[in-house]
Amino acid sequence: MARAVDGIKIICVNRKASFNYYLSDYLECGIALKGTEIKSLRVNGANISDAYVIFNNEIPQIINMHISIYKEGNIFNHDPLRTRELLMHKKEIRYYMGKIQREGYTVVPTRLYFSHGKAKVEIALAKGKHNYDKRETIKKRDMQRDLDRTLKEDK
Repeated sequence: MARAVDGIKIICVNRKASFNYYLSDYLECGIALKGTEIKSLRVNGANISDAYVIFNNEIPQIINMHISIYKEGNIFNHDPLRTRELLMHKKEIRYYMGKIQREGYTVVPTRLYFSHGKAKVEIALAKGKHNYDKRETIKKRDMQRDLDRTLKEDK
């Protein structure tokens, strides 16, 4: 799933996040990666569907982000599920930490992409949905699909 628009090449999208959570306060962050991880992202891609962000001593870290092993990496290869550090400003870190501690939010990644050659991850504050909210999302999606289908048939 790679497309380039305005210098942005999307590597992967977390579709599960918008289904399971109400998302708000999106933020683009840099991500500290090793050489074989960058090479693997350019070739294989990644998976962020089960990933989330924690703050360890005011250092934002992303957990459970899977980046495949680079085929030509030999002994210098990386661990696919290693904890990776996010690059954020101090003010942004304090804002997100406050939301997590006081208001019960979670921080989840929504997209992973290259922006002008640099690996970036988009994170968002997430509040969990109940089952009836998820059913409503499914209902809206089905209605939109039916509407699109009838408009397509009319042409």
